[in-house]
Amino acid sequence: MYFRSQRKSAQDVSLSDYIETGTDGAALSLMDVVAEDCDLLEQVARQEKVAQLRAALETCLTEQERQVVALRYGLEGNAPHRQREVAAKTGISRSYVSRIEKRALEKLRAALE
Repeated sequence: MYFRSQRKSAQDVSLSDYIETGTDGAALSLMDVVAEDCDLLEQVARQEKVAQLRAALETCLTEQERQVVALRYGLEGNAPHRQREVAAKTGISRSYVSRIEKRALEKLRAALE
């Protein structure tokens, strides 16, 4: 009976088991190899915040506000632009871009609180 139970657990591997020696001569455990630098909970929280922000962008802002925010902050895979560049691309004045941006950020802040 004892030998049968030992054979069943012979394939079990612990994360703290040493698998080899690293380049610096220190023992290398399985946990060192498979561990990730970033915490899983942090990743999930960040993804949730991004999802909330995307939803707020779609529901709270007008099309013009979304366009200004996307251009200013480099959303949708674009590089961020200065207010003057946004004004030139949208055909409105720089001061109006500033007002739109300020109003949009206030709306997003209120929606995310």
